[in-house]
Parts: sequence; C-alpha cells; structure tokens
Amino acid sequence: GRPASACVLGIDLGTTSVKAALLTGAEQGQVVAESCSRETQAHTNSLDAGPQGMEQNVQRIIGALNECLAALPQQQLQRVSHIGISGQMHGIVFWKRDKGCKWTESGTGPTFEPEEVSHLITWQDGRCSPTFLSSLPLPQSHISLATGFGCATVYWYLKKSPDFLKSYDAAGTIHDYVVAMLCDLKKPLMSVQNAASWGYFNSRDKSWNTDTLKKSGFPVHLLPEVGDPGSIAGRTICAWHGIPKGAKVGIALGDFQCSVYSCLTERSDAVLNMSTSAQLTVSMPLGFQPPETPDFNGDYLAVAASLNGGNVLATFVGMVARWTEELGLQVQESDIYTKIIRAALAQSDSRLSVHPTIFGERHSPEQLASVTHIAVSDLSLGHVTRALCRGIVENLCSMLPVQRLMETGVRRILGTGSALARNEVLRQEVERIFPFPVVYGKDVDAAVGAAMVMFHRK
Repeated sequence: GRPASACVLGIDLGTTSVKAALLTGAEQGQVVAESCSRETQAHTNSLDAGPQGMEQNVQRIIGALNECLAALPQQQLQRVSHIGISGQMHGIVFWKRDKGCKWTESGTGPTFEPEEVSHLITWQDGRCSPTFLSSLPLPQSHISLATGFGCATVYWYLKKSPDFLKSYDAAGTIHDYVVAMLCDLKKPLMSVQNAASWGYFNSRDKSWNTDTLKKSGFPVHLLPEVGDPGSIAGRTICAWHGIPKGAKVGIALGDFQCSVYSCLTERSDAVLNMSTSAQLTVSMPLGFQPPETPDFNGDYLAVAASLNGGNVLATFVGMVARWTEELGLQVQESDIYTKIIRAALAQSDSRLSVHPTIFGERHSPEQLASVTHIAVSDLSLGHVTRALCRGIVENLCSMLPVQRLMETGVRRILGTGSALARNEVLRQEVERIFPFPVVYGKDVDAAVGAAMVMFHRK
C-alpha cells in the first residue's frame, strides 16, 4: 500500500483558474495540507470561428499550472505518490502525438511546455448553431448534442476548415492532454465522464458511436480510448516539479463530478456548485437505472447544468468597466467586483427581476437574458447586483425546483465553487431561495475531489 507519509496531489484545470491541493492521510480521513490557485488569463480570439468562438491559449493554462506547483512546498511534492486531475468538460484540444510537448528544466525541476498543440476550444464555444447541429447524425446517447461539445467541434472543423484537422493526430480535453503529456501516452486516454461530455458516446456500453461517426466521415482516429474513473492512466516519466518519477497518474475526471465527490456523503444532500457555470445535483435512489447514463463510483446523479453562473457576473463587471472607460475613467475590474458586492450587501431586496441567461442554455440556446420590473427606485448598482445574483440562483432553481428536491428527500445543500466562495450576496440568495440548511465548501473542491479519488482507488 501507500506509505503513511505519502501525499496525493489533486489538480483542477478550470475555465478561469488552475487549482492544486495536496492531501495527506490522517485519523479522521484526508486532510488538505496545502492548496494553491492561479488565474490562467487564457482567453484568446478565435481566428476560425470569429466572435462565436471561445478559445483558450494552452500555453497560458500550463503556465498557470506550473506557477501553482512551484508555489507548493517542495518537501511535500517529493512525497507525492498519486496524482488526480480534473478539468473543464466538453471542450477539446488537438495535438501531435510525438510533439505534444517538450520537457525543460525549471527552478523546481523538470516540467513540460506545450509544443504542437491547438488552442483549447472550450465548453462555452458557440460556433455550432442549432441549424448546424440539426444537420449532424443523431447520437446514440442519453445526452443531446450541444455547441461546445468536443465531437460537435470536430464536425464543425470537418465541414468548415478540414485542413485544420490534418495538422493533428490526437485530441482530448485539456486535462486529458496533461495526463497524456505526464505519462507520455501514445494514445490519449479519457474517462467515461469526459467521453459522455463530448457527445456520440454510449455510457451504458462505454463506447463511441463509431459506426454512426464513420458513416458521416468523422475522423474517428482522433477519438481517445476510454477508461473508468479512478483507474490509473500511467506514471510520470520525469520528476515533475520534484514529484518523483513513476508517480501514478489517474485518468482525467470531470470537474463537476470531482466537486461532488469531495463533499457529497449523505443521500439527503444536494450539491450546488457555482464557478464559471453552475450546477445543482442530487444523488438518485439506490437501484435507479435510467436507459443510459454515465457511471461514477456506482452512483447516478441528476444534474441541472446551467451555462450561466459566475460568468454572468464577470460579464456584468466587464460591462461596467467598459462604460467607465468610455466616460474617461479607469477602474480595475477587481475593484469593481469588490464595490458592487459591497453595494448589493447594503440592499437587502430589489424589485428588479433579472433573467440572466446571457449565454443561453443547452435546452434553449437562443433564449437570452432580460430585465423586467424596472422602477426608478431600484436602479442603484446595489439593486442591480442584488437582482442579478438572485436571478442566477433562480434560473438554476427553475431547472431543478425545490419541490423536486423535497420529493427526492433532500435535507441539506452543500455549496461549492469559486463564485459562491467569493460572493456573499450569492450565498444570501441561495439561502433565501432554498428552504434547506446550506453548508459551504472551498474554492479548491474539484482539485480536492480529484485527489480523493486517487486516495480511495489506490
């Protein structure tokens, strides 16, 4: 077994930040010994898809990962025996198998830098219109295809820019890429969680819709092999940032599943995760068998997955920043965020009603945001921010209503994710809308969950 003094490293490659957590064993279970977070600042313009595209620079993501690991204590990294990695689902990055990265020396030991790698086309990508999606073959999957899903993005390149695909012979999520580089995998390996999030994957028999895809000319050689969550993908080929060569690396997991795994202990708990996007989930009863569904640790989850969470507030802050700049003033976005939260805390209520779906929803991609019940008395920054926060929570609640939670036997809500951790107004609105006790987790829950999986599956 694992030596008593060994550590497990958990990593989460999120939409806006990279997080890392070191777990050690203790009498009461696992303890977070150290954690670190770095913003990626990775968003970049899409040359192919224009304003509808949502892409990130992989070099910046890996740069933030390297900064995170360099900030952790070297003596503890040297004790790492297992690494668990999670990240943003649905998105896709392409690379050349033999030139995906180059290993170099850094101040904390060997590390890798991306080489022949595309941008990451993220889950927020909007290049696949409803009309385009309706022209694609029907998936044999319990999940409806949506823009931002890996297979949909491949189809878009196949039809709009086929030469792009000829430059690469491997693909995966951003966290699949990191696992492949750490272990020098000749063929990418992907968990059933990430495979289901790409579309065209049958979760019951754990296989791609290969026949359907081949008939339509889809480049099936780009599809990764698929394995179970908790399985070992390989071992580190170098002493990465001081982590011993040969440390076991788990197959990459979904960030949402890891957030749930880090805190969900009772079947009467529901988990509300809010970071860039937002999800509300409950564990289904024992013995529940839907026609097809992803499996994680033997349990099934019912999830309301909203595309609108912390990203809505970030967009609002960006709008205020642009307005002030147009008025000839300069205010940092971080200062704006602090001030609007303070202003909203001073307003206990607002008659404004904000429907915040500025990014649409997968079940209704063309339904955008709206504001109603606008009165002259509710136009302050505090009123607007309060109403916006409430709207984000109400939108999620509309997808998995309180009555349904009660029928499922929910007695408590566990709040996770960076948006809830950093925003007291959102927390107040959660407690106002949901008639259950609410307990809050940490900003690094997904990283902790990824590490816990390795602890429990060693």
